[in-house]
Amino acid sequence: MEKNMASWDRIVRIILAVVFLYLAYDKGGAWWVLGIIGIVFLITSVVGFCPLYKVVGFKTAKEA
Repeated sequence: MEKNMASWDRIVRIILAVVFLYLAYDKGGAWWVLGIIGIVFLITSVVGFCPLYKVVGFKTAKEA
């Protein structure tokens, strides 16, 4: 699994993940959808690989 996310992309996703998880926790109700998106963003940021990027042939990481 080759990394396809640049560090700036990972940082943005981590920030969004924290915001989404906070909103899901604070608001409750149907906001759990944002919580799931937040968890996915957090996992992809830690791993450095986005499956959706792979499917569409997109990458923000520099070529090695």
